[in-house]
Amino acid sequence: MKQNRKSGQGMVEYIIIVAVIALAAIAIFGVFGDTIRAKMAGGVKQLDSDSSAADAAVSTKSEQYLKDLK
Repeated sequence: MKQNRKSGQGMVEYIIIVAVIALAAIAIFGVFGDTIRAKMAGGVKQLDSDSSAADAAVSTKSEQYLKDLK
């Protein structure tokens, strides 16, 4: 009986850790989203001759993307 409780407790701890990491990742992408998008657009421009989609992505701010998610 005690072994089963410890196993459940360990699983809950892992779930809490994963949730905290996920929230931190969301916060980081929220703060640095524009910078990340600009860096990715630069890479797309180097790889692709048609960079109109990359230009459109850079011109839109993270706040607008979050509003459009609904």
